[in-house]
Amino acid sequence: MKLKLDVMPDLVAMMAAEIRAGEKAVTAATREAGTSLKAAWRAQITGAGLGARLARTIRSEQFPKGRPSLNAAALVWSKAPVIVGAHNTGPLIRSRNGFWLAIPTPAAGRGFRGGRITPGEWERRSGLRLRFVYRRSGPSLLVAEGRLNARGRAVASRSKTGRGVATVPIFLLVPQVQLPKRLDLARDAGRAHHAVPGLIVANWADGRIR
Repeated sequence: MKLKLDVMPDLVAMMAAEIRAGEKAVTAATREAGTSLKAAWRAQITGAGLGARLARTIRSEQFPKGRPSLNAAALVWSKAPVIVGAHNTGPLIRSRNGFWLAIPTPAAGRGFRGGRITPGEWERRSGLRLRFVYRRSGPSLLVAEGRLNARGRAVASRSKTGRGVATVPIFLLVPQVQLPKRLDLARDAGRAHHAVPGLIVANWADGRIR
């Protein structure tokens, strides 16, 4: 007597299909988590008043590229890690040479490409010399003899009589400064991490329905 056993449906094919569904679900879940985290970090940065330009340095990328995988991963990072990291940790900043940190006042204006201007750059651009003023109480100053224009920036006076010329504080000098902590990137990263299992299940179920 011969017995023939046919297993219906094909278990091998079912397992292969389930693996493919899992690969798609894990890949979709990590992509969603990475995109969500990128959006959350960008929203934190703009919400903290640090500007859209810094927010746009937050990027995300999916691995492996171009194919689904059970080992899929998403990477979210900043192209300006030093600046973003400083606002995330709130470090104590000291001068490199052990002397003073020069903090520009509104009269100093902005530096090259909109960044923070330095005393040397300010002197080159304005044509004025800075003078050190020591104060026992409060920060010492770097001042210049000039006038304030309509934008509140210190510029050289064109008056031949000296009318309108004033001593304008250009920089505050402090030995150190505590940068306030304005971001909490770990909070959003934790939320994205904990959301991944639910996203995998949801995408796996959607894949089966289709």
